[in-house]
Amino acid sequence: MSRIYKGVISVADKFVPTKLRPLWEHDAGPKTVFFWAPAFKWGLVIAGLGDVLRPVETLSVPQSASLAATGIVWSRYSLVIIPKNYSLFAVNVFVAIINTYQLGRALKYQHEKEKK
Repeated sequence: MSRIYKGVISVADKFVPTKLRPLWEHDAGPKTVFFWAPAFKWGLVIAGLGDVLRPVETLSVPQSASLAATGIVWSRYSLVIIPKNYSLFAVNVFVAIINTYQLGRALKYQHEKEKK
């Protein structure tokens, strides 16, 4: 871990209230990458929600399929690793749901386009 990160954590450590100590000290808490990776991955969920309003002809089938697949795979992985990472599980479930929906929209559009 970098010196800067350790310095920030040691300063922040002094300000964490007693009630939040269990979360702060948890094996998948804010002191670890197990917390920050899922936190930043919520950006994919937000982007997916923004794409729901996007015209269906601009959706990418390979992109939606790969994001849906990784969401499913990482959801499973987050429950078999130690420590179990429920925040990683939650974000990946949402990534899988949103991108499965987008994939369905794109495939339906392509199917209807082929009919015509």
